[in-house]
Amino acid sequence: MTSTGTIRAIHVAAEQGAPMEPRESVRAVAGRGLEGDRYFDTEGTFADRAGSDCTLIEREALEGVERDYDIALEDGIHRRNLTTEGVALNHLVGERFRVGDLVCEGTELCEPCSYLEAHLEREGVREALVHRGGLRARVLESGVIRPGATIERV
Repeated sequence: MTSTGTIRAIHVAAEQGAPMEPRESVRAVAGRGLEGDRYFDTEGTFADRAGSDCTLIEREALEGVERDYDIALEDGIHRRNLTTEGVALNHLVGERFRVGDLVCEGTELCEPCSYLEAHLEREGVREALVHRGGLRARVLESGVIRPGATIERV
């Protein structure tokens, strides 16, 4: 994997605990997040954590979880907004990167929590996602995200 990749799927949840819904496109607003998502209105579990405008996870990490732990996590069920392919998200902590026409900054790894495991009611999910649970990011410049959008360092 490199520092350049692609968006494969987009999901948002209207409120905390609501199912993640797939989107063909979503508008990301600087300092707010993704329109229609719980964090846009500061209602999510981690709403008080700065830099949680959107979350990303690698398709390759999900494939690794299935291979290594026999736990299948379909797109969206993992509670991350953007499923990526071909980009090493862990390397984007502290970095600015472009997703299509918007600019983000990786703020921290999105390590799994007990909430995710309890929400999914799947034992072992938390352990399986350690260091491959994705990335939290701050939206610095607004824009629209669609599947197929390129991800690259600025």
